[in-house]
Amino acid sequence: MTADKPMQVVVRALDVLTSLAESDQGRTLQDLHEELNIPLGSLHRLLATLLDRYYVSRSPVNKRYFLGPSARKLGGFATSGGSSLIAPPPALAAAAAESGETVFATEMIGREPVCVALVEARHPLRLFVRIGQEMPLHAAAASRSILAFLPEDVVRPLLESTTLTGFTTDTPRTVDDVMAHLKTVRAQGYDVCSDELDRNVWAVAAPVIAADQTVTSSVTLAAASSRMTSPLARTRAIEITLRTARELSLGLGWSDDESPVMERGRP
Repeated sequence: MTADKPMQVVVRALDVLTSLAESDQGRTLQDLHEELNIPLGSLHRLLATLLDRYYVSRSPVNKRYFLGPSARKLGGFATSGGSSLIAPPPALAAAAAESGETVFATEMIGREPVCVALVEARHPLRLFVRIGQEMPLHAAAASRSILAFLPEDVVRPLLESTTLTGFTTDTPRTVDDVMAHLKTVRAQGYDVCSDELDRNVWAVAAPVIAADQTVTSSVTLAAASSRMTSPLARTRAIEITLRTARELSLGLGWSDDESPVMERGRP
């Protein structure tokens, strides 16, 4: 009997993750209990462990469980051909189809921003980003639109422990420069990166609010700078990105329409 117990726990954990992956609206504890026939006490302990390891997140508003960043990272690694093992979120695909540009999602996995989903542009675009790749903290709008909404006493040590590589002549070179820029991002609710990571690439990123009301992920739209010279083109790209970030937030269990992040995020 003792040899069977660990295997039963693994099977139950996989069943829970599979159930959550199949629901955009999340599951309650009772939903999972009825669907999977796991005793409530055992299910509660299992979910507590998955929450602790970031495989599951829980909305404090509607108490529903959703896949966490660790689970989504596992599903987002690329095959040798460069395609994601799972389909990107529909909101990401819709934004790429509407804009014709590359759109990707980034999440904080531990101390690192990681690209977890990507939809390639219809137009050729040479990008630093690939599925499963860690993003630079200081030089990417995808990273900075997350860092801007984390506590300063968390962000500054992260930056101080990181080599601020100069990818181009426009890359921020000091921690103070990045911290000052994050204040601007926080004030406007989104970030713009132009020629700072990839030369001749313009990108806009907006924060995604998770079920626990924290910002641990972002959505980014990246395009060739030559296609973003007009204010109209930039405004449209910002609007698409903000709308996509909002939709992804709702899918993660966020339900506060008065969130200051979403209210500030206007082009």
